[in-house]
Amino acid sequence: MTTERPGVPARPVLDITGLQVHYGTGRRRRQALDGVSLSVAPGETLGLIGETGSGKSTLARTVLGLVRPSAGSVIVDGEDVTAHGPRQWRDLRRRGVVQYVFQDPLRSLDPDLTVEESLIEPLLVRGEPRVKAAQRVRAFLPRVRLSEDLIGRLPGELSGGQRQRIAVARALVTEPRLIILDEPVSALDSANRVQVLEILKNLPATGVALVFISHDLGSVAGIADRIAVLYRGELVETGTAPDVIGRPRHPYTRLLVGSAPTLRGAPADRAQRDSLRALLDA
Repeated sequence: MTTERPGVPARPVLDITGLQVHYGTGRRRRQALDGVSLSVAPGETLGLIGETGSGKSTLARTVLGLVRPSAGSVIVDGEDVTAHGPRQWRDLRRRGVVQYVFQDPLRSLDPDLTVEESLIEPLLVRGEPRVKAAQRVRAFLPRVRLSEDLIGRLPGELSGGQRQRIAVARALVTEPRLIILDEPVSALDSANRVQVLEILKNLPATGVALVFISHDLGSVAGIADRIAVLYRGELVETGTAPDVIGRPRHPYTRLLVGSAPTLRGAPADRAQRDSLRALLDA
């Protein structure tokens, strides 16, 4: 964890400035992100909200070095990764500075590796001795509410909630500075969703920064310190969770809030949704 001096703001773990991403060339060239700027501080949870096609996954893939930006900069833990090549990214990943949790843990976990082997693997890649890595793995299981009895099981022998908690543990075990979670609870039933969200809510106390990507404002509302709203590749609104939910400024944010019955009572009626859509399309 970064040691902070009194009165001195902590350096952002993630600092994105003027990020632009394009796909394709010529007439097929399409802008996926348009001038996005945001930052995430140590121990902060940022909820990144938007519908399918808004640019959420593109932003995540750019931060992870899987997509090269057309313009702008991406700084991770003080390191400008904007122009990093494969070797530099390989070194960054081996150090475990940034970790990623996928939507579907069954596809992200190796079906032939036991729980213990899946959790040990990133530590071995970093160069940690196997015995020490195994000890660390067993110490992490209670943090994600899993028993040591599961250590020898394969992913196919676990429930969806257990698999996602294993995925979270694998992301945590390297003690990263930043974890990006892409729709981490959308594939879970309500009981497992609540359990995983409770685990994620407590993670910032360790100093790790979280970017929680979702199309569901209700899932993000309870754990995010701040919410950033993406619409058609643009960051249209950002603010504290209470401000964005209680006083949404942009028509698209109002549409999201009004469509979430758990946030503001009954969902917006069709006339209200059509009115907001008209504003967006104007």
